[in-house]
Amino acid sequence: MWLFPGGTVSVIRAAMGLRSPRAHSVGQSPHVPGGRGHPKVPSSVDTIRGVSGPTVTPLVSTTMLGAICLVLLLGYAYGCGQPAVPPQLGSRVVGGEDAVAHSWPWQISLQYSRYGSWSHTCGGTLIAPQWVLTAAHCISSSLTYRVVLGKQDLSEDDEPGSVAVGVEKIIVHEEWNSFLIINDIALIKLAEAVQESDTIRASCLPDAGKILPNDYPCYVTGWGRIRTNGPLADVLQQALLPVVDYETCSKWDWWGSMVRTTMVCAGGDGVVSGCNGDSGGPLNCQREDGTWEVEGIVSFGSGLKCNMIKKPTVFTRVSAYIDWINEKISTN
Repeated sequence: MWLFPGGTVSVIRAAMGLRSPRAHSVGQSPHVPGGRGHPKVPSSVDTIRGVSGPTVTPLVSTTMLGAICLVLLLGYAYGCGQPAVPPQLGSRVVGGEDAVAHSWPWQISLQYSRYGSWSHTCGGTLIAPQWVLTAAHCISSSLTYRVVLGKQDLSEDDEPGSVAVGVEKIIVHEEWNSFLIINDIALIKLAEAVQESDTIRASCLPDAGKILPNDYPCYVTGWGRIRTNGPLADVLQQALLPVVDYETCSKWDWWGSMVRTTMVCAGGDGVVSGCNGDSGGPLNCQREDGTWEVEGIVSFGSGLKCNMIKKPTVFTRVSAYIDWINEKISTN
């Protein structure tokens, strides 16, 4: 199977063959992908370098605030999960499609510096003015990162409404295990709080412990590969991925014991999925009141091809880590 390693989250477009960053091939032991020459993935106590220099990731999670929207707590006027430009939703789209510009304003591009330029490696989700949620497997202790917000087209260097921000600190879950691919979650503290705009807004967080029912419609977004072994997408992609419940996803001919209750599966129809480069990005699900929340973080998928039947994209279930997220933000 493949892990969506330091790459952007690619919307799994079956027809186009979107698949997540190389994780483990089906039948092989899981491992953290290292997309685009990524070095080792750090443990929770490794020093992660951001633009503003080295910092040590904090440990231990404790119960604190419960399930609330951190944006409301930390400062955005419009609250969370409310894009200025609504996404184009509807019936399932084979292989995914270009997203309406800025309709997923919490989607970020995590980029690393190499040979004097910046390269996209993973996706992520803005959850508060100074905080981004991503996957642990996207992080390497030997790289310098920046976060680009308000992006639609990665090929445009000076895209209106976008901003690049340095990284003050990266906190990788202290129990992240790259072999079992568990606790694949990390927080990025930006060097400065970003201003809310029509192109930059935060997503809501789900209630602690929330479990979505089977076939609940959600959308994966990212700049991942548009087909298996194909190029990364320039324009932000989106694809409808219905949730697959744990009972189904953990069946022997699906993901079996690879899937834990701290994960959420989506897709698996052999048509649409996430792919390399989508890693770290959000599984966006809409509440009854119309607001959006990030239910999952792209973690891994099939190494044979992105859109393999009965091998849905697997996400870290955000609702299982609400206490951890709140504790880290409140103490950092």
